[in-house]
Amino acid sequence: MGKVFGDRILEGKAAFIMGGTRGMNLEIAKRYAEHGAAVAVASRNPERCAAAEAELKALGGEALGIQVDARDYDQVAAALAAASEAFGPLDIVIAGQAGNFMAPVLGMSANGFKTVVDIDLFGTFNTFKASWEHLRRPGASLIAITAPEAVKPLHFQSHVCVAKAGVNMLLRCLALEWGPAGVRVNGISPGPIEDSWGMKNVIATSPAIYEQIRKAVPLGRWGFQAEVADAALFLASDAAGYLTGHVLDVDGGVSFTSPEQGHVDAIDFADNPRLRGAKKSGDS
Repeated sequence: MGKVFGDRILEGKAAFIMGGTRGMNLEIAKRYAEHGAAVAVASRNPERCAAAEAELKALGGEALGIQVDARDYDQVAAALAAASEAFGPLDIVIAGQAGNFMAPVLGMSANGFKTVVDIDLFGTFNTFKASWEHLRRPGASLIAITAPEAVKPLHFQSHVCVAKAGVNMLLRCLALEWGPAGVRVNGISPGPIEDSWGMKNVIATSPAIYEQIRKAVPLGRWGFQAEVADAALFLASDAAGYLTGHVLDVDGGVSFTSPEQGHVDAIDFADNPRLRGAKKSGDS
């Protein structure tokens, strides 16, 4: 892909990215670092934290990897305090942590449902609320990584649909409450992104679903993690200075199509072991 932005447009700024040690969130962290920001990335896995910190420092900037469970408010608050102590007031905070698996409601435990809601929704609440005292005000940009499931119900994704719908409403509520302080709160909703964790570990386990969704994308291709990173760079930049309370769909148009609706009955669920308890139409 060609160059989209000018050079080092985040020079002197500091960012904190929950879930920033892999996938598209790490791509966002690298994009921020390339543009001059000091970047703290956080996740539950200490090895990934260390690896991400080293990768970001190799780009020539300041970086910090912090082990934290987004579901634990005290841990999140301590992580944000550490990032602020290292880099100063935070200009950018991203809640990018996520959990997912494919399961129908009748094949899902209550704990499985709760776990995804705790990671996605409560994790976003914890990250944003705990960031308040460390934000540069006015001028801070908060970004939640949400999903198309927030507005469109999908088979075997009730837990994610509910959690991400909550994230969408939370960011809008915060945009109202924190706007007077000059804090912007927006979201990014990535669609089917090539090589993302979700595509490799959830969708790609069924070749039929994988190909079906690709064909249904109006732009006719998978997205790239670099395109999500560019969207995050835009929202963090002065170019989005009057934008708040919005969700930016980076999805090739799938938000207004139905890539799996009307076709799901034709899929052989036996091809996907993650669809626990799922049955084809007509099964008793």
